[in-house]
Amino acid sequence: MALENSVFPSRPDSLSLPVEEKGEGEVEEVEVATEATASMGVFSRSEELGHVVTTETTPSLPTPTPVKVNRSFQAKLAEREAKANQPSGKKTPGPEKERGRFGWARNRRKRQRYVEKNGRCNVQHGNMRETYRYLTDIFTTLVDLNWRCSLFVFVMAYAVTWLFFGAIWYLIAYCRGDLDHLEDETWTPCVNNVNSFISAFLFSIETETTIGYGHRVITDQCPVGTMLLLLQAILGSMVNAFMVGCMFVKISQPNKRAETLVFSKHAVISRRDDTLCLMFRVGDLRSSHIVGANMRAKLIKSKQTQEGEFIPLDQTDISVGFETGDDRLFLVSPLVISHEVDAHSPFWDMSQAQLEKEDFEIVVILEGMVEATGMTCQARSSYLAEEVLWGHRFSPMMSLAEGFFDVDYGAFHHTFEVDTPSVSARELSLAAARLDAHLYWSISSRLDEEPTLANQAAEPPDGGRGEEPTFIVGEMTDIQEQSGPGELNGSVATDQSESEA
Repeated sequence: MALENSVFPSRPDSLSLPVEEKGEGEVEEVEVATEATASMGVFSRSEELGHVVTTETTPSLPTPTPVKVNRSFQAKLAEREAKANQPSGKKTPGPEKERGRFGWARNRRKRQRYVEKNGRCNVQHGNMRETYRYLTDIFTTLVDLNWRCSLFVFVMAYAVTWLFFGAIWYLIAYCRGDLDHLEDETWTPCVNNVNSFISAFLFSIETETTIGYGHRVITDQCPVGTMLLLLQAILGSMVNAFMVGCMFVKISQPNKRAETLVFSKHAVISRRDDTLCLMFRVGDLRSSHIVGANMRAKLIKSKQTQEGEFIPLDQTDISVGFETGDDRLFLVSPLVISHEVDAHSPFWDMSQAQLEKEDFEIVVILEGMVEATGMTCQARSSYLAEEVLWGHRFSPMMSLAEGFFDVDYGAFHHTFEVDTPSVSARELSLAAARLDAHLYWSISSRLDEEPTLANQAAEPPDGGRGEEPTFIVGEMTDIQEQSGPGELNGSVATDQSESEA
């Protein structure tokens, strides 16, 4: 490539050289026969690959010989360099795939989250035919609307009622003939100074909002207007209560309180108190606390039953201390929530190698009551399989200052590696059981040997004989009949004198 850039700085893109590959030791011959070389000259190549000579030729008759172009000169040089660097007998490596933690290639598509990191559930409901059910709970429906729709409904609720009753007031004035006697001072209208639809609309606003400017007032000569006035006052109060209640509940919703409840970006797996544990961290950024905080965790993973039924997104409980009460938190400072991987855990058979190939999602849920408003708040987050770090531990983030404890949230998401076995919790338990069994039997065998040695040491010498027996250590030999009992334990034999024999 350096040869081409230095010798042919202005080579046109259409120039290509067909190259014929020959045996090792032979040199490739490059011929150029294109229309561009008819005026620029012919590039001749010497026997050495790195030497190219350019010669100018006088243009002759335009009879170029057509040559079939296969690949460009750059592609040929790149292929030649790749073959020179490649060991013999191996294929040219393709594009490198994503590598796992142990070096093997993997093509894993990114899992679609069931719950986003910000707590939003990634589920959409479709093909719902019983939409009338939303109208049966219209208050919750209005509260669940987004702010744009809520403001639109709020404005339209008042505008429609004002226009509706304004039209009725105008209709009453028209039917009674008040509009025809505007200049008649002896005529008593239903509503004074209502001479157009605009004036009727303004009177409707003043009545419903109880403003009462005093210019347009109802008279006692219109019983229909009196009944309408009572109806509008009652319905206006109901509309005010309903819409103000919706806006108040929507404003005071504790959903935004969950924005200050943070979870760590990753979950970790390491040993704690000689037990493999799955851990994640949670913290509260506000000084007002969550009262009665409670933590739950779910494993979201598809499975197939023994009968062949496929259950997508099956939910399995992950114990975070329900039996011991550790799931009830005093969330004043950041806490590390721990799940002990035991025989009842869904991660009992999962090793570090299997974690690389698993496809699951861990959903964590923090619930509690907001201290300032008394409303229940729920914060959610999730961890995919690639967001679980094996052999890591969270960095400490609390220190003792003068008169208080200082929490450094800059280290909230930081982890560091620790020595952790790469096998599953089941294999660790089996290894510990085998070690305990080995120690048990070795100690038991030693305890069984001690009474035998004590009995041998306390046994008296040969019955009544004055001579002390002689112990010969070695291989067992044939023992003849002796007047006294001999010691036959192991390789020890008793020797008696020939005179007694």
